[in-house]
Amino acid sequence: MILSPFDWLVIGAFFFIVLVIGLVASKTAGKSKEEYFLAGKSMPWWLLGVSMVATTFSADTPNLVTGFVREGGVAKNWAWWSFLLTGMVTVFIYARLWRRSGVLTDLEFYEIRYSGKAATFLRGFRSLYLGVFFNCLIMGSVTLAAIKISSILFGIAPIHTVIIASVVVAAYSALGGIKGVIWTDFFQFGIALVGAVYAAHVALSQPEVGGLEGLLVHDAIQGKLNLIPDLNDTSLMVSMFLIPLAVQWWSVWYPGAEPGGGGYIAQRMLAAKDEKNAVGATLFFNFAHYALRPWPWILVALASIILFPDLEAIRVAFPAINEQYLGNDIAYPVMLTLLSQGWLGLVVASLIAAYMSTISTHLNWGSSYVVNDFYQRFVKPDASEKELVNVGRISTVLLMAFAGLLSLTVLENASQAFSILLLSGAGTGAIFLLRWFWWRINATTEIVGMVVASVNAFVLVLVVPDTALAHEVLDPFTIRLLLGTIITTIAWVTTALITKPESQNTLARFVSLIKPSFGWRNFAYERSGVGKDLLSVLLGTLAVYCALFGIGNVLYGEIVSGIIKLVVASVFSLQVVRWIKD
Repeated sequence: MILSPFDWLVIGAFFFIVLVIGLVASKTAGKSKEEYFLAGKSMPWWLLGVSMVATTFSADTPNLVTGFVREGGVAKNWAWWSFLLTGMVTVFIYARLWRRSGVLTDLEFYEIRYSGKAATFLRGFRSLYLGVFFNCLIMGSVTLAAIKISSILFGIAPIHTVIIASVVVAAYSALGGIKGVIWTDFFQFGIALVGAVYAAHVALSQPEVGGLEGLLVHDAIQGKLNLIPDLNDTSLMVSMFLIPLAVQWWSVWYPGAEPGGGGYIAQRMLAAKDEKNAVGATLFFNFAHYALRPWPWILVALASIILFPDLEAIRVAFPAINEQYLGNDIAYPVMLTLLSQGWLGLVVASLIAAYMSTISTHLNWGSSYVVNDFYQRFVKPDASEKELVNVGRISTVLLMAFAGLLSLTVLENASQAFSILLLSGAGTGAIFLLRWFWWRINATTEIVGMVVASVNAFVLVLVVPDTALAHEVLDPFTIRLLLGTIITTIAWVTTALITKPESQNTLARFVSLIKPSFGWRNFAYERSGVGKDLLSVLLGTLAVYCALFGIGNVLYGEIVSGIIKLVVASVFSLQVVRWIKD
């Protein structure tokens, strides 16, 4: 496709504004590592909430959702919709705890909750394991999506896409620190959302689709529209719905949906000006992430089934596409080729915005681990604030380079990275939920859980073939997930029961600082009670799911049912917001 002068003007204006924000933020970002990584702990809830949403609104997310819809229908999105349970538990139980901890990164938590060499090892190892390896795997997946989009839309070579995308995002991320990232997220999210909605409008406007009414009755998508898997299809119901809701949300560590909060979600909570702003930010994020954003992508995915029913149709329409990148997830950028000049610049800018908002957060988050939990902790404890900021900027650039290399040489599709990340954390999620409340969990418990989960993922993915996991109800991935969860959970629970807990002094210091709402009966401190928190989790979860389904019902033409669900969502939402303000 050829961009018009107006398209280039829109894209150029976008880049200019982003760089200006980075330059303005750089004036304060270099003062200290707390300013660079937490914006001085002064951010309001609305800005942090939008930043979280923008981060998860990445260039690969529309591709991932499109792949799910084409392969298993709308209901396959329960693979990530189920993480709402994790999100709501984080909002009402863990957000306040994180803010009270006063740490710079969530890894610093290890040497507050635990003690000794095991705690030190855990913090140092995970700073590189998560901050570099896992983080770059995520960024590589997002960059892979950018490669696919630019390859289909403009025929740009992968290496050129990586270079262009990397230079700009690494520049403003390194300059402005987290404050620059958060403010650019706010700007980029608006553009990304407008672009996604317009892309859905164009997809529905195609003559073959016939608008929303034509889409819903088209033979090609019958069976794909269900919001919940067909009860008569036991395999789909168990694999896509029951397992995610019953097991996956609490058992799996996944970036952006960590049980108990963690990663860049914890970073945003720690950057909040107080506990209420931390709670408000995560609540807003969960509503927008699960209820509002998916539908434009889902509509594009459904329309793509009509226009490009299989991979062969995509191959015929785009014969130059590299076989390495040919998959159902590529249907989203394929649909963007239908855009007309003029609007194309805005949608391209929205995709760039989605890419940059995600990458910039991961760069700053990963860099915070490298600086705070590795460099200052183990290499140079007496480093000056200026030196730490400079190390942060250098590590930002190096992380971007490593992620670009992964996208060019290793990864092939969005689902691949999603599966690797899920399996690598299978069984460890409950540790992150319970370590705040159960005194028996120690640093050795976490080490065992991490090692066993990683070994499980390696063996189950690379050694055990799909044929060995054939089952009439469960698909191979679900079996791998369940096996990994069971084995890892048994391993870490056994470790917690047979090893010595942390010292009484360590536990008492932790309880005095955090003041958990339950547990720790042997320690005297003022408890706030957990009843209202658990009820808030329930009402918040129901509110988001009602909003998600209500919007879906309205789009499907089921107006009355949709309005009822949206009213229920509003009532529940108002109640939990009232409790937060109390």
